[in-house]
Amino acid sequence: MGGGRLAGRAAIVTGSSSGIGRAIAQRLADEGAAVVVNSIRSVDAGQDFAKSLPDAVYVRGDVAEEASAHRLVAAAIERWGRLDVVVNNAGAAVMLDHRDLDAHTDEMWRDMFNVNLLGPWYLARQAVTPMRTVGGGSIVNISSLAGVHPTASGSSLGYGVAKAALNHLTVLLANALGPDNIRVNAIAVGPIETPMWGRAVDEIREVAAARTLLGRPGTPEEIAESCLLFAAPGYATAQVLVVDGGMQFRVPR
Repeated sequence: MGGGRLAGRAAIVTGSSSGIGRAIAQRLADEGAAVVVNSIRSVDAGQDFAKSLPDAVYVRGDVAEEASAHRLVAAAIERWGRLDVVVNNAGAAVMLDHRDLDAHTDEMWRDMFNVNLLGPWYLARQAVTPMRTVGGGSIVNISSLAGVHPTASGSSLGYGVAKAALNHLTVLLANALGPDNIRVNAIAVGPIETPMWGRAVDEIREVAAARTLLGRPGTPEEIAESCLLFAAPGYATAQVLVVDGGMQFRVPR
């Protein structure tokens, strides 16, 4: 573990082989943290990325399965003997017309809640004991503007509701864990340009240009900077920070 604001600390970043998660893991490592890199697919990319960091280990796992939370925490404890930061970045979304209720199947609802809500819950619960051992820690949940501000585009009903639940879980956990000096915060992201956009990149750029105050999509690195604010030692807890380029507050022209 190197120097920096997170020197001597160990972190887990889920869904960190690419996109926002990768940028967050890189930023934490830049500040001296040792990092557990994780993905369910992109195994080669995850392993290569972990090797590129000063001190990191890769753990493959599906956050929707509770056993993965055990493996992620165990990897940090085995490698560094501690766990200080958890970033619940891994998520899943499906694009559905909100008016098409029949398309919102029970399976879709379960998938959205398993990954976006239960996954962070499993890992947060597993992280508490080792964080208590080192005198505290930080849990950061990567949420979405869809969980804060109702929107008819960009996701399904199940995704928006799951992220709204994650925001509320963030505040409840902050209350429960505050006496242990464990801070819990969330970042509700707006349109951030990542490889997941694929063929829809031009369309989403147009939406961001038209609907954000800054007239552009954000970058994974900008989310990583916001995440560092919560991951590094500090006083903020029970916060849901919206990072959306002002999208929710844009006055129609």
